[in-house]
Amino acid sequence: MGFTIGGMREIRSGTRRRGRSYRSSECTAVAEYTGLWGWDVVRGARAVGGACSCGRTNCPAPGAHPLEFAPGIPAGATLDEVTRAWRDLPGAAVMLAVGRVFDAIEVAEPAGRRALARLERMGLPLGPVTATPDGRAHFFVAPGAAAELPALLYRLGWDDPAALDLRGLGPGTFLTAPPSDRGGRGPVRWLRPPALDTAKPPQARLLLGTLAYVAHRSRA
Repeated sequence: MGFTIGGMREIRSGTRRRGRSYRSSECTAVAEYTGLWGWDVVRGARAVGGACSCGRTNCPAPGAHPLEFAPGIPAGATLDEVTRAWRDLPGAAVMLAVGRVFDAIEVAEPAGRRALARLERMGLPLGPVTATPDGRAHFFVAPGAAAELPALLYRLGWDDPAALDLRGLGPGTFLTAPPSDRGGRGPVRWLRPPALDTAKPPQARLLLGTLAYVAHRSRA
């Protein structure tokens, strides 16, 4: 897979239109992810004019996948290192590698917002939470949650995660992170940004009961 000249030109021009401040804020965000929170970042494709910047005309996930040819940016990378990486590939999306520091539980955004408010009122430990422009919320939880999710739900009395519109994301998956857009639909947003009290993700079992209950009520 390659990054086409036309796709690169369109992304470069789009980056120029956004201006230096956009590039600076993007690099600063990535450096925070790598340097402060210890997350691995990869550079992702963007949707440009309805087509994916990866250059594949039949791309199954336009603007929502890593660029295979772009090396990852490991945890610990500095702002200078991040800036050099984005200078080499301006306009790339920011994506987080799932499975090493955190897994994620995905649920419909309306249910996720209601569950988040309930969990905050209960005073339970929470990690970061994102919302995507296509209406999904991602709760960051401790690694291993994706593999354990069916068993955890079964013990809570839920034997069909698909019926809850709830799934676990683990190793081999990637989340588009703020400030990037996903699939050309708009930017990903923080519902609960990483902070000193939220960056370390909790065990999934601490919030799964509430997430499952709210997701079930939302689909009833």
